[in-house]
Amino acid sequence: MDEEKDLAQRKKEAAERAKQLARERLAAKRAAEQAQPAAEQGRRPTNETNADAVPPPGPIKEAPRTEPPASAEDLASAKKRAAEEARAKAAELRRQREAATGAPSGDDLEAAKRKAAEEARARAAELRRQREAANDGAATGDDLEAAKRKVAEEARAKAAELRRQREAATGAPSGDDLEAVKRKAAEEARAKAAELRRQREAATGAVTGDDLEAAKRKAAEEARAKAAELRRQREAATGAVTGDDLEAAKRKAAEEARAKAAELRRQREAANDGAADEDLELAKKKAAAAAKARAAAMAKQQGDVADDAAKQKAPAAARAKAKATGADGGTEQPTTSSPNDPLLEHYVRLIREHLGPDVLEDAYINRLAKDVPTLVVKKEAYYKVAELLKSHEQLRFDYLSELHGTDYKTHMEVYVHLYSYPNRQPVALKVKIERDNPEIDSLVPLWPGANWPECEAYDLLGIRFRGHPNLIRIFLGEQWVGHPLRKDYEPYDAEV
Repeated sequence: MDEEKDLAQRKKEAAERAKQLARERLAAKRAAEQAQPAAEQGRRPTNETNADAVPPPGPIKEAPRTEPPASAEDLASAKKRAAEEARAKAAELRRQREAATGAPSGDDLEAAKRKAAEEARARAAELRRQREAANDGAATGDDLEAAKRKVAEEARAKAAELRRQREAATGAPSGDDLEAVKRKAAEEARAKAAELRRQREAATGAVTGDDLEAAKRKAAEEARAKAAELRRQREAATGAVTGDDLEAAKRKAAEEARAKAAELRRQREAANDGAADEDLELAKKKAAAAAKARAAAMAKQQGDVADDAAKQKAPAAARAKAKATGADGGTEQPTTSSPNDPLLEHYVRLIREHLGPDVLEDAYINRLAKDVPTLVVKKEAYYKVAELLKSHEQLRFDYLSELHGTDYKTHMEVYVHLYSYPNRQPVALKVKIERDNPEIDSLVPLWPGANWPECEAYDLLGIRFRGHPNLIRIFLGEQWVGHPLRKDYEPYDAEV
């Protein structure tokens, strides 16, 4: 690195000297040009009277001699000479340094390569001349290529030999040897650390993290086994069932009731006559009665204070099962799992994260509509939830397939079906509104396809959609009196 700096410094100094020499020659040229007109003016006569006048005696001063201006060739030759002198001095300094240290540097390797290349070119040229002399001056390309390859191999061999000599002189290992040394040192360090850890554990008697976890798991298993054994002994001594067994029996009865109700519903749907309310109520009552009978039988076996508790819990369990199967006329669905349960949980989580936990009234899987995840939202959050369903990057419900209204006498509902083509997922949005003043925000700004369905709901049910661009009656006309799909509709003209 020092040699390169010295060489660069010498080149810089040589260039400065060449520039200084060029400036001096240019100044001399300009001085000569200025002196020449003055000399000609002194020799020219001023008028005819003094044309033949004899100049006054005295010494004649000669004009200063100026060197001719430096041409581009002179400047280039000066630069070349300065560069050669700098290279020669740098080479001499390098040789002196190598003689002092006894180790060849990278410049020697480059010089050796250049020398080998020159020798290779000389040999190739000599071989080419010999071949041309033998073959009337024509050398084949194959021989030339072979000669070049041979010379290149010799040059690489000499370079490798010089590198080995330099490593032997300086004592520096190669890159592969250094990596091997590093790996060996790392392995020795790991082995020493492991040995030290074992010795410390043996001296202190402390267990490692893995041993501690294993001991905890073993203790937990033993505790569970002891608790199970104690529970069995208590049951054998008292002959009474515990609360856990009672809860398990209740769960089993509820599952059987749900299974029977589902089977009955499937049979009715297969017959295409629907499920009558009376049959559904009868099935739910039978399931509740069976659950009560089993709970009573369990309570009789217990024979203590738990009897009264079981009797009190049985009606509540029956009511819960009836509500789960929809016997109370609500919107809740059977509690059996659905393939769309993860979708419903995902929608609910995102809505609550962005809009708060109070915007949803209910969320369930609609088994009567191909297990569509259904969200029941509050009236004031209806538009915000719809906007989130369309704009959120994980939802992107870009298509409104259906919008309709329903009159339930006590209230009205607007039901919206949405679909996400990017995710291939459905969702239904439901909102409850007042029957006396049925008004809700319009979804036309989000989905233009809601234009005519909202006009239809307005025409047939009288639901007004705020923000609709042109809310008109599209079936009956503006002169029609009343809304035919309302439960309290009375025709204006009885004969119509």
